[in-house]
Amino acid sequence: MKYNVKITAILLLMFVVTQLIGLYVLNADPFNIKTQVDGNQISTPNPVLSWVRPPEIQEESDFSFYFGSIISSFIFAVLLFFLLTKFKVDLVMRIWVFLVVGMSLSISLIAFFPRYIYLQIGLIAVAIALSFIKVFKGNFIIHNLTELLIYPGIATIFVPMLNLWSACLLLVLISIYDMWAVWHVGIMQKMARYQIDKLKIFSGFFIPYISKKDRLRLKELRRLKKKNKGIKANIAILGGGDVTFPLIAVGVVLKTQLISLPFGLFPNFVFVGGIIPALFVIAGATIGLGLLINYSDKKKSYPAMPFISTGVFVSLVIYSLIFH
Repeated sequence: MKYNVKITAILLLMFVVTQLIGLYVLNADPFNIKTQVDGNQISTPNPVLSWVRPPEIQEESDFSFYFGSIISSFIFAVLLFFLLTKFKVDLVMRIWVFLVVGMSLSISLIAFFPRYIYLQIGLIAVAIALSFIKVFKGNFIIHNLTELLIYPGIATIFVPMLNLWSACLLLVLISIYDMWAVWHVGIMQKMARYQIDKLKIFSGFFIPYISKKDRLRLKELRRLKKKNKGIKANIAILGGGDVTFPLIAVGVVLKTQLISLPFGLFPNFVFVGGIIPALFVIAGATIGLGLLINYSDKKKSYPAMPFISTGVFVSLVIYSLIFH
C-alpha cells in the first residue's frame, strides 16, 4: 500500500476535500428547505428529495433500531456484491452502481442550491448523466471528480440514524470486518480486482502511475523510438468505505448537541458537538490514513479502517481534553 510522496499527497488531498465537502453538505441539510418567516427560521421537507429522505428519529431507542438496520443492510450489500461477483452478473452490478452513484450525486449537488427547486430537478439530470459516464464510459477524470461528491451524499442518509455512541460502535465493527476481509480471507482484494479488471469501475479513488524506474525506461524507449513493451501502470487506490465511514462520524459529531458518557461514567462530563470537533475528526482520520500509507509495505494490502477509526477516536479524546 505504501506510495511515493506525490501519490500519497494526492490521495490524502482527495480524502480531505471529500470530508470537507461532506461537512458542508451535511450542514446544509439538503433534505429540508429553510426559509425565514417573520424573523424565524422555518424548515420544510424538500419535495425534490422526498424519494430518498432518511427516517426521522422520534425517541432515543430509535437509534438502536436503525443501527441494527444499517448493520443488516451492510451485510446484505456485501453478500449481494459477493454473489454478483461470483456469478459474474456484470450488467446487474453496473446498474446497481449507476443507481447508487446517481442518487448520491443528486443529494450532494442539491445541497449547494437548497432553495431553488427547479434548478434541483436539473441537477438530478446532471447527476444521472455523470453517473452514466462514470459507470458505462469509464472516464478517469469524471470518476475521481464524482467520488468527491458521492460519499457526502451517502453519508447524509445514514447520519440522521445514528448518535455518537452508535457511530463509534459502527466504526469499531467496520474496522473489525475490514481486518477480517483483508487479512484473513482477502475478499476486499478480490472485490477490488473484479471491479477494476472486469467492470472497469471502482468504488473509491484510484490513481494510475508508473514507478521512477519505469519512467526512466519509458523515456529511453521513446528516445529510441521503440514500443513501450513490458511497462505497466500501477494503481493507487482508496476504497469508498474508507472515505464514507469517517465522514459518517464527522456528520454525527457535527449534529450532536449534548451527550454524556454512558453507564454513569464521569457524570460531570458532557460532550457538545459542532463544526470544531467535526474538524478534529477529519484531522484525526487523515492523520491515521497518512500514517498507514507512510509506514505500510509496498504492494501489500492493508485494512485502512482500523487506522482511520483510531485517528477518529484519538481526535475526539484530544478535543474533549482541550475543550472540556
